[in-house]
Amino acid sequence: MSRYALPLSVAGTFLGAAVLLRDSVSGGSCPSKATIHGKTVIVTGANTGIGKETARELAQRGGRIILACRDLDKCEAAAKEIRGDTLNHRVDARRLDLASLTSVRAFAKKIVEEEERVDVLINNAAVMRCPHWTTEDGFEMQLGVNYLGHFLLTNLLLEKLKASGASRVINISSLAHIAGHVDLEDLNWERRPYEAKAAYCQSKLAVVLFTRELSRRLEGTRVTANALHPGVASTELGRHTGMHKSVFSSTVLGPFFWLLIKTPKLAAQPSIYLAVAPELSGVSGKYFNAFRQKDPAPQAQDDEAAQKLWARSARLVGLEEAEVPKAASPGRVTDTRSS
Repeated sequence: MSRYALPLSVAGTFLGAAVLLRDSVSGGSCPSKATIHGKTVIVTGANTGIGKETARELAQRGGRIILACRDLDKCEAAAKEIRGDTLNHRVDARRLDLASLTSVRAFAKKIVEEEERVDVLINNAAVMRCPHWTTEDGFEMQLGVNYLGHFLLTNLLLEKLKASGASRVINISSLAHIAGHVDLEDLNWERRPYEAKAAYCQSKLAVVLFTRELSRRLEGTRVTANALHPGVASTELGRHTGMHKSVFSSTVLGPFFWLLIKTPKLAAQPSIYLAVAPELSGVSGKYFNAFRQKDPAPQAQDDEAAQKLWARSARLVGLEEAEVPKAASPGRVTDTRSS
């Protein structure tokens, strides 16, 4: 026996155990093996990171996948890669700039006119802790991209989703919503000193409140809406945080990050689960941390705040009355969501 056999065997065993532990800590793969043949899925921000891996696996499961991205060249490259990897040729790229209401409306119009159905809308795209930038329409960038752009997009596609039957809206939020506070009088940080972290938390809390109110308005239809925290992942989303440039983070904390921070593929699994799992049919208005349904922060369970945010958001994005879904019982707050 080679003198290297035992050390290599021990090293291999250790490495294998470490990988298994990492997968266990990070939640593992989607527990559902369901396929989605005949269904159409839209994934925003799908040219990289979690969105790209979500699109890739849903393509493997047989769906028609539409990648919706700001950079069309990168989007088309991602779509080509996914088609080659999955041998699913029903993967297309479309331009969608969530920082432009004009682009959102143009994208939605094209989808409504050209697509027979939309079964799943995954509002995945996001920016995180960027400088105090504003969108084309003057919104604080994180609020505009993470929330308002998706708010408008979802509303413009609702009739198509309803017509497609048991459809699903999946909104990617974050555990950061726990630290969020929605200031209806100053959503765009025009009166307060700008804080990138607080603005990010506000945008992710807004996503959960939007999901709650959207679900209420969809009662009586077959369309569900849920929000989720995918876990902390190693993606381009964190490029403005500076952590990847820290020597301390990359050396001393590196092993812990490797164990606790998900790969994009693993972080995509909760979105895939909410998109395909048969047992989630009819479950709506809920918040998931990975695969588990959990209560969101108390401020994310405030129905009055959710309704006020909806009304304010509709005015900001110029949503016409005819484009807004009506609640089953106007003026009355109820909660008949699935347990």
